[in-house]
Amino acid sequence: MVATEQKVATSTTLTELYEKEGQSPWLDNLKRDWLQNGELQKWIDNGVRGITSNPTIFQKAIEGSNAYDEQFRKLIEGGLSVEESYWELVEDDIKEALKLLRPLYDESDGGDGYVSIEVGPELARDSERTLAEARKLHAVVGQPNLLVKVPATQEGIEPIRVLTSEGISVNVTLIFSLERYEAVMEAYVSGLEQYEGDLSKVASVASFFISRVDVEIDNRLDAIGTPQALALKGKAGIAQAKLAYELFQRKFSGARWEALAARGARPQRPLWASTGTKNKAYSDVLYIEGLVGPDSVNTIPDGTLTAFLDHGKVKRAIDVDVIGAKRLIFGQLDVLGIQLDDVSKVLEDEGVASFQASGTHVFGALEAKAALLKAEK
Repeated sequence: MVATEQKVATSTTLTELYEKEGQSPWLDNLKRDWLQNGELQKWIDNGVRGITSNPTIFQKAIEGSNAYDEQFRKLIEGGLSVEESYWELVEDDIKEALKLLRPLYDESDGGDGYVSIEVGPELARDSERTLAEARKLHAVVGQPNLLVKVPATQEGIEPIRVLTSEGISVNVTLIFSLERYEAVMEAYVSGLEQYEGDLSKVASVASFFISRVDVEIDNRLDAIGTPQALALKGKAGIAQAKLAYELFQRKFSGARWEALAARGARPQRPLWASTGTKNKAYSDVLYIEGLVGPDSVNTIPDGTLTAFLDHGKVKRAIDVDVIGAKRLIFGQLDVLGIQLDDVSKVLEDEGVASFQASGTHVFGALEAKAALLKAEK
């Protein structure tokens, strides 16, 4: 379907982000059209170092294009169910993207070049089924640069530990709170301690969501409506990320981590997710420029990547004014009555529900296509 020849990336703000500041820009989108017309290779040439996907991305890709129709027809006519056909479509896109990024994976010695595929969104509250599907996806795709995405719900923590202990690389998604982030990092480190294989072959990222935090907290600040409250709008997402980064640096240092690093272990990099600007009053590159820092990943929607290529600035920011970030997160918001525990619970529930709705929607659309195919016979 696609050529796998790796070209040298041109000098862009994305390559600068990695070469000067040690942050890996990943593309938060994947669709078959891009695999077929070379668009995805262009993103890689411009400095993209990985790809993430989720149920909503695949819903939009499959429903928004006829590029999947021929394969879908063959799968249905071959006797597969709609759900089985969906996974075949998704897995084929993932495999093709993995081929494109494999040269980068090899060149970086496993530092980048990853593509993520998410377990079914209906499994977010089911530990055993999450574990089973993650193992299955890992085995079916069978490529070293695959990351299996597992939601950071309470039910997802134990699967993260077990998968890591089996040498399966995981992208932990839907992290909204510092407390849950600490649990995710502990699951990864504990899993590495139990794995008896080559630790250098195990990778992980922890996807900490940013703009959705601002949307929820901004709504609460608007409801309060005082000048003091309104002055804090658009600041909580990045402030919380700064504190998450501090936790990351603390977790992946010291004697316990050094013992694992001596065996080849890689730190679980924080991945800044939900970095498209949702409030048009804010800079369209706010959640890239405000999160720049080494040993991290920013997974970015294509529209925001285009904006950053055009007018983005690269300057380390993630550990600037951490004291101010603590004052905001642990002081100013609390004084106003905004409880971050409640914010994170609402956002987690909404995130899970959104992905589940996307899955239901795309299955419904595929059911309708299958019915049309049967009617044509």
